[in-house]
This record gives sequence, C-alpha cells and structure tokens, in this order.
Amino acid sequence: MSRFRHQASRRRPFLSAAVVTVLGAGLFLAGGLGLAPWPASQEDPATARVTGSEGAAPEADPLSRDIAALQTRLRRTPRDAEALGALGLDYVQRAKTTGDPTYYPKAEAVLKRSLALDEADNYTAMGGMAALEAARHEFTPALEWARKAIDVNPFNSTLYGTLADACTQLGRYTEAADAVQKMVDLKPGTPSLARASYSAELRGDTRTALAEMRRALRSAGSADERSFAHYHISEITLNDGRPADALAQADAGLRAAPSDAPLLQIKARAQAALGRNEGAVTNLAEAARRLPLPEYVLQLGELHESLGHRRKAAQQYRIFRAEQKLFADNGVSLDTDAVLFEADHGKPDKALTIARQALADRPFLDSHDALAWALHLNGQHRAALAESDQALALGTRNALFHYHRAMIEKALGNRSAARSGLTRALAINPHFHPLHAPRARQALTALKNGTASQETRGRQ
Repeated sequence: MSRFRHQASRRRPFLSAAVVTVLGAGLFLAGGLGLAPWPASQEDPATARVTGSEGAAPEADPLSRDIAALQTRLRRTPRDAEALGALGLDYVQRAKTTGDPTYYPKAEAVLKRSLALDEADNYTAMGGMAALEAARHEFTPALEWARKAIDVNPFNSTLYGTLADACTQLGRYTEAADAVQKMVDLKPGTPSLARASYSAELRGDTRTALAEMRRALRSAGSADERSFAHYHISEITLNDGRPADALAQADAGLRAAPSDAPLLQIKARAQAALGRNEGAVTNLAEAARRLPLPEYVLQLGELHESLGHRRKAAQQYRIFRAEQKLFADNGVSLDTDAVLFEADHGKPDKALTIARQALADRPFLDSHDALAWALHLNGQHRAALAESDQALALGTRNALFHYHRAMIEKALGNRSAARSGLTRALAINPHFHPLHAPRARQALTALKNGTASQETRGRQ
C-alpha cells in the first residue's frame, strides 16, 4: 500500500497480487492485505484443516496444498521446527490471499512454537515473524526479525526483500535501497526487480520504475508473477496520467489470469479515469467480492459517491469501518487508509489521533501526508505544511500529495503556491481521485478567476 488514495505510493511490496519465492521450506508470497467476513478455525493452528473462502472443502491452489501437506507432516512430527516455521509463513500469506486477518494470530502461535524449538538457526521462522509484523504494520519489530534472519542466512534474497520493506516503511530509504540492491544481486527476478521499481518511483523516477517492472515481467516465471508485473505496470502508468495504457496492461494481465482481483481493481480505476463508470463499478465490486480488502471497499464507496450513489457509498463506508475493527481486533495497527477515511468521511479529530500514532509506528511518506491532511482539516495549517514537506521530500510524483499541499497553502492564504500545487497535481494525473480531482479543478478555477478579478481591479 497500495488505490485511488495512494496512487503514486502504491506497492508496498507486500500488497496486491502474489509473487512466489522460497524461504526455507515455506512459501513466501508478496500478497494483498485485507479482510474477509469469516473467522479462521479455532483449532490447533498447526493442524487445523484448511478450508476455502466459504468454509468448504480444501482449495486446489498451491498455497492450500502446501498448508495441508505441512499440517499432515506436523500431525506425525509435532516438534518439527522447520515445518512449523514454513506453516507460519503460509498462514501469513493465507491472511493476505483470502483477506482474513484472523490468520495472523494463528501464524504468530505457530511461529513462536517453531522458535521455541529452535531459536538459534531458525531463519525460516525469523523471516516468518518479519513478514507477520510487516503485515500487521509493526515495522520496527519486522526490521529486527529480518536482521536476525539475515544474520543466520545472509544469502537468502527474500530476507533482504523483507528488510527492504521494513526500512522503506520506517523512512530509512538509503538502507532500503541497499537491501534492494543486495536482493537483486543475489537473485534478479520479479520480487527484487519490483522493489527496485518501487524505490525509483518513490524518488519520482517513473521512467526507471516502469523499466524495472517491464524487466520483472520479462523475468516472470509463473502466472502469479506475470499478473503481479502487469498490475504494477498498469498502476505506474495510471498514476502517471495514462489511463488508456493502464487499461491495456490490466487487460493483458486478465487474459492470462481472468480471476485476478487486483487486476480487476486496477482495470476499474483505469475505466473510471476514462469515464467508463458502469464498467468501473462492476469490476471494482467484483474485485471486492473476490478479495474483500478494505482499500477496495473504500475505493468502491468513493466511486459511488462521485457518481451520486450516496446510499451505496454509505453502505461501503459502513463495511469499511467494520473491516477496520476486525483488523484491529487481530493485531493490525490502523494506518493511513483509516486516517484519510476519517478525515474525508468521518471525524477529523479522530483522523488526527490515528494519524499521530500511525506516523509514530510508520514514519513513511504516506504517513506524513495523512497527518498533514488531518492537521489541515483540524485547522492546524502551519503544522500541516511541515508534514507535507516531509511527504514530498523524496520528489515522489504523487498527485494526491500535491493536492493536499495545495489546499493547505490555500488555507494559509498562499494563493500562488496553491495554484502551482493544484496545477502540478492535475498535470501528474488529472484523474488522481474520484472526489478530490474534481475539487482540485474547481479550486484551481476559483483561484485563477480570483487572480483575474484582482488584476482587473488593479488596472481600473
């Protein structure tokens, strides 16, 4: 993470479509983080039967098969630390691919059992704890666990990816870039090239970001990796204001993976930018049905609101609130989605409280921007401007960030800076948000008209 809201800051590498790599004996997939309206099994997490998204028979996907095989192995050898570590990793991924955060406590229980059996050399469980803490937005412990795992096995590329993710979210961008380079050196492929792409995008270098993702597509060794690469190429081009190119990439990915929810989501965003609203609503609703991530639900609500469907929008916002509660109940810290939701659709004072804690936990660009917006909506414009400076410190081409800054400048009476910021936001991506992009155009028109009126009065 990452959305209509966080377009240029998309791709926290543990969001969206799955990328499969190997960490010890277990699967480590960079997948979507979300929520589903069902509880995980309350049985022993090491041996509980794996069920599909509706509690039916086990699914035939590789992750389900891997979990089932590990559970069978653990029934025979319950003190198998390696199998427990691998199973914990799989449970983290299960939470992501199903959107069910109740798998996180199960993952933690299994990983801690693994570490209790082998604390010294168990890099699989250490890497699993790093992945788990990152998924729960606890990036300081994620960083600590990643470093412990690398101390044991400094030649595992995936561990450097986890380290890079944690460093990025903690605002340690130089350390993150070093970890990404190490990952690429050890194993150039889709996971490492995707992180290299993201590192370039954060610096505002979208040309390099796109080139790296195209390399990732060429090196993709599985359908999951290809769909992942198509998704992010689509998102980069969409964030860069090229919705037709984004739509073509999404369609290319869907031809190979027609059931891929992230590709449906990015297709919907591209369709909305092109004014194809009926298709956008249909595809975004289907993406949320297949993978009920909070971000998808929020996007659908905001798209409905932009089209005047207020009752449908309100329904999605209620679902979003319920999802946020379920996440919090399962150990996931509230993040910028919750901040911006409260700021734009709920209670600004609550947004500010969440934003301050989010920044303390995760001093990333998104967190600075969200705090800036929450401060602005609470009338603290000077403090908001300072946070906006931090959000844009790397030169990231993020239209939403520039819009937020422009509106803060406007509130401070800095009309020239506000005009410049709004112009910049709309130049980066004229369709950056279904609600805020029209407001940006309206504000820019009003500022230009106001300037013209002042100039006319000055000549009289």
